[in-house]
Amino acid sequence: MRCVIARFPFDLTKSGVLESMKGVKPEPVTGESVIIGRRHYPAKQVGQVITRQDRRDFSAGEVLRAMARLGFTCRTVPEAAPARIENPLQRASAMLGAPLSV
Repeated sequence: MRCVIARFPFDLTKSGVLESMKGVKPEPVTGESVIIGRRHYPAKQVGQVITRQDRRDFSAGEVLRAMARLGFTCRTVPEAAPARIENPLQRASAMLGAPLSV
């Protein structure tokens, strides 16, 4: 499949990506990721390995679109849960634990 990453065309196949990523140790995932095999790789690491370009030359979105079109599972950054606002009484009660029912 023909993909454009960092304004350069690449002919990528699922088997080619699997072969390229074989033996590559995944870095810790802090943002968008791609699941290749049973491993979670950061999108930028996958892009660097398959394109042999510097990570600053392309966006994670370009890699995610290409990998999704090839059939890989892609994960985006989860949205942060809204902060729960507690008053001091609720906070203290939670720290002490719930009362026991007799």
